Amino acid sequence: MHPALSPAVLAELRRPRPYPAVSVLMPTHRREPDNAQDPIRLRNLLAEAKEKVQADPAVSRADRMDVLEQLDRALAEVDLVHAEEGLAILAAPGEHQVWSLGRAAPARVVLSDTFLTRNLVAAQAAERPYWVLAVAADRVALWDGGHERVTESTRHGFPLVRTFDNPDPERQEQIGDTPSTFRDEEAKTFLRQADTAVGKVLAADPRPLYVVGEAAALALLDTVGPIAKEATAQLQHGGLAQANAETVHQVVQPAVRANADRETSDALARLDEARGRQAFAAGLDEVWHAAGEGRIAQLVVEEHYRATVRDDGEHLVPAESGESGAREDIVDEVIERTLDTGALVGFVPDGTLTDAGRVAAVLRY
Repeated sequence: MHPALSPAVLAELRRPRPYPAVSVLMPTHRREPDNAQDPIRLRNLLAEAKEKVQADPAVSRADRMDVLEQLDRALAEVDLVHAEEGLAILAAPGEHQVWSLGRAAPARVVLSDTFLTRNLVAAQAAERPYWVLAVAADRVALWDGGHERVTESTRHGFPLVRTFDNPDPERQEQIGDTPSTFRDEEAKTFLRQADTAVGKVLAADPRPLYVVGEAAALALLDTVGPIAKEATAQLQHGGLAQANAETVHQVVQPAVRANADRETSDALARLDEARGRQAFAAGLDEVWHAAGEGRIAQLVVEEHYRATVRDDGEHLVPAESGESGAREDIVDEVIERTLDTGALVGFVPDGTLTDAGRVAAVLRY
């Protein structure tokens, strides 16, 4: 399964495909006994998808055979042992993708000329992704971080490795995070390359950045470019440029949680300020209409808020799952609409927005 979503990946997923672009989505479960039914539900949904493809007269025989094969290949890649909250299988002529989601997705099968991406968009936003730059004298690693894991990234040439033209046994013993290795021009050049490379990553995919290394490494990185100074946090901890994912994740988590707390406080302050100047929307119905009009500047949603509704033509009204006209992923639709207009989307702990109907927005006008 694909490890992580990014704005560039989402943009690629949202482009038109040759018909039929098949989207199969379902909720999954991390633990027993809830996960016992996941394999059965998955097989049933894929059987439904195949039946729809076979029964659709708009699908040519060649495309039908191709997509059926793509669905089988996708099934072979699914790893329910390490399931999160949701699963998305996307298949079209010539391609298939499998995504594990940290946010639940309603069970559904859709055939269209685009993939159904709103659940993936919302999952990527809820993941609160971040970057970790781990700096040592001979190696600089970039880690792609999310809610529960980090994965080493190979974007823009990472990891960067410094080679030494004239190996000296005594000098080799010093390589690592020893302060003396950060005093020469070669070290400056090496870290300047790292600064430039991570700058390109942030330009393509802006996220909080946590820079980790010995004090001498951080001090030198501060002098060679703007990245370290502009980072969300600098953490004095050596050895992470060669560490495993679990170690990196544990080291940065306190800083990540502290930043999440700051973001929550800032979001609530902006909502209060917007309420005072009557640029505020609260509750799913108000926020849905504001999103449709492109009026939202910042959306704030409780982390696990889900709702099933029906549009009666004027308002959203509560509905039961499976009811005719029911929209089970309306919150994800609001998130996707909001992001499409260039607005900010933030998540806060459950219970934070009880007096605002669990979702609220700062309006542009």
